[in-house]
Amino acid sequence: MNKTIIRRIVLCASVLALAACSGLRPADQPVGTTPDGTSKADSAAEYQIALAHRIVQVNSTKVFIGRPQALLRSVVVVRYVVDANGSLVRSEIMRSNRDRVTESTALASVRATAPFPKPAPALLRNGRVEVIETWLFNKDGRFQLRTIAEPQMDQ
Repeated sequence: MNKTIIRRIVLCASVLALAACSGLRPADQPVGTTPDGTSKADSAAEYQIALAHRIVQVNSTKVFIGRPQALLRSVVVVRYVVDANGSLVRSEIMRSNRDRVTESTALASVRATAPFPKPAPALLRNGRVEVIETWLFNKDGRFQLRTIAEPQMDQ
């Protein structure tokens, strides 16, 4: 192996070791739920990661694996609200490039995933949790969620 590869391996191992020591969970390891379906996420960020994993799991045929393209077909930002029972209260497009197909796919993927894991009571504001997520669409119409996506190519 050349020195660059060895350095990268050592760097990655160091980062993972530090994350393990700090108690942080990598984005590819979602938090679990209690027997009644309540998320074990103890922060809004952890809950968003758990929801992103759930959306990807339910909509797996519409998700691409690997790094997003440098030039994406569309970026769609969706705001959605989950109540104390994990039900979807509402969802709406906050920002997009007006690609109606990708907007429809993003909203449909949220609806198809509901109900979500129940948020922990500490995360609720007025009985709800608001989540803002970004869908990254490749040219073929498949997506990743920014919360758990790898960096785009050429970044």
